Order: sequence, then C-alpha cells, then structure tokens
Amino acid sequence: MELAFLHPLYERPGPWASVYVDTSRHTENTPQERRLTAQAMAGELADQGADKATCQAVRRALEDLRHSGEPHGRAMFARDGEVVLDPPLARSPQRDRARWAPLPRVAPLLELAGEDPVCVVAYVDRRGADFELRSALGRDDVGGVTGRQWPLHRTGSVDWSERHFQLRVESTWEHNAAEIADALAVCHEETGADLLILVGDDREQRSVRERLPQRLHGLVVEASHGAGSRLLDEDVERIRADHVRDRAAAELERFLAARGPDDEGRTGAVEGVPALVEAAREHRIDELLIRPDSADTHREVWIGEDPDQLAVRRTDLKVLGEQNSWSARADDALIRSAVATGAPALSVAAAPDARDDTPVGGLGALLRWK
Repeated sequence: MELAFLHPLYERPGPWASVYVDTSRHTENTPQERRLTAQAMAGELADQGADKATCQAVRRALEDLRHSGEPHGRAMFARDGEVVLDPPLARSPQRDRARWAPLPRVAPLLELAGEDPVCVVAYVDRRGADFELRSALGRDDVGGVTGRQWPLHRTGSVDWSERHFQLRVESTWEHNAAEIADALAVCHEETGADLLILVGDDREQRSVRERLPQRLHGLVVEASHGAGSRLLDEDVERIRADHVRDRAAAELERFLAARGPDDEGRTGAVEGVPALVEAAREHRIDELLIRPDSADTHREVWIGEDPDQLAVRRTDLKVLGEQNSWSARADDALIRSAVATGAPALSVAAAPDARDDTPVGGLGALLRWK
C-alpha cells in the first residue's frame, strides 16, 4: 500500500481522533442507526479525553453519512475541531471503533483500504472492446474502441476463389486486436489499474494479449467466459482476491530470502521491534510488512515530534536529545516513519500457507542500503 495520502496526518502534532465505521448495511432504519453511531463514536472519544470541538466535528461528519450508499465503510482522522482525512474503505470493519491517541490509528487501513486492486475489464469481440473500471467501490465505464467492421466472418466455402476474402477477414481480426491492445494500454496508463482482465473468445483474448506491451503481460488475467459474457461481481472479487494473495506471498518470500546476509555481510530484512526502530531512525525501511493483531503490533514504543524520533525506551529518546515524548503503538509509529521516507507498507495476513510467526512478532521490513 502506498502511504503518500497519509502525509496530512503527520504535518500537525497530535493527539488525533481515529474512527472506523461500517456503512455496508442499508435498511429503512439506516439513517437513524447511523445517527446513533455518530453519537456513540463522539461519546467514546470524549470518554478518552478528546476535546469537545473534535468530538463535534467527528459527529457531524458521521451524521453526514446517514444517507450514504458507500458499500463498505469510512475512516476518519480529526484534530482541533477538523476532520483532516476521511478515506473510504474497501472492506467493512468488523466493528465501529474510535480512538484518541498521540498518533492517528492508521494500521487498520492496511487491511481495510490497502491492497485494493483496481481492474480494467475489457470485453473483447471481433468488432472492438468495451472497457470497465472495477474496484471494491463499484464500477465505471471507461470507454473502449471500435475496430474495422468488415469483413469479420469467414465463409463456409472451400472454393479457392474465396481465399482472398478469408485473408481479408484474418487481416481485419489482427487490425482490431492491435487497436484494442493499444487502447487498453492507454486506459491502463490513465487509470493506473493493477489488473487487466480480458473477457471474450479464447482466440480473441490471446490475440489482444500478444499485442500488449511486454511490461503489461504480467498484469493480464484471461477470464474463462465466452464472447458476449459479462463478469459478475463475484468473478471480479475472486480475481482481485487472488491478486492480493499472490502479492502478499511474493513479498513474504522476498522477505524470507533477504533475512540472510549478502556478500558484504549485510542483511536485507529485519524483524522485531528493536531492529525495526533502529532501521526507522536510520531511514532504511524500504517496505514495511505487518501481520495485523500480532504480538508486536500493539507493543509500546516512544515517539518524539519527528518521525525518526522513535525508541523502544523513553530514556533512549532523551539520550537522542528529544525532550518531549509520548507512548504509541509500534505499528502506527513505524507507519509514520515509513510515510516520511516514502516507503510502502503491506499486510501479509493474506499470504497463503504463511506461518503465523513470520515476521517474528508480526512486524518486519525489507531494507534499503543506498
């Protein structure tokens, strides 16, 4: 998950209100239920010591969702009477929750908003293609392409006089496949899609795939549906889920391979809070790996005002010259450091067949040395 969108949360000091609410249920009583949720979340924040203006800002923002049709949920981060960031969620939280703490509670976003693959579905036939953008938040038409319309079909004749016509049909198919591939590459560039799903006849899918730029071949999935078929939501969700699992498994494999020393005696990965704190202070985290709700994720660390002011013990910060310090969760503190240095973070919970103790304690990182 790229974390740049979290920058506004670290441009101001805490404490912060962090709220996660489920918006997946829709009934005739939904507006009243969400009004009650807004009251409950504001009350929880007040009980934890949040100021009145921030509680009111959160309550108003949540009440504004009472008629929302969002399919999953919303996170909100607020301070000093202002909701600073309120990203939609790609998955529903298990329960509504509110927290008042020195750092925004952002780690749940890795599960609830992170690794949300955006797909371009290309419905391909001999005449062209229609493109559809699909994500956890819904679908949108994003154009398409119309190729040559004649000639498109072979004849049943075996007369040699028809050979020229058959070659023209073949040429039309090839021309249209090239146009579809070009348009799909442009669509990928414009949307930043993580996956390109081809739907149509097997031969037509293959023709388009072969004409895509080589750099896109690894993003292509050929759906097992015939020409004229439309992908159901569950089909797209399965493909998206497979992609998330494959990505988590690949990154975890890379992490395991990097734990051993290289030719210069340096390890490319670390795990455990003390090693990660040291790597964060030295700006060496290249990618942060988190297994949610593991032992080390909620371990206490100490933070200063700057992202690299991070220590296992409070006295360590004083040695580093930081006079002001606060207690924070290890996962949220490490994510703050990752945001400051432009490093991504990934939940490895989706990795198939992964051991529960990898990374040890639930926190690890791939390192950069240059």
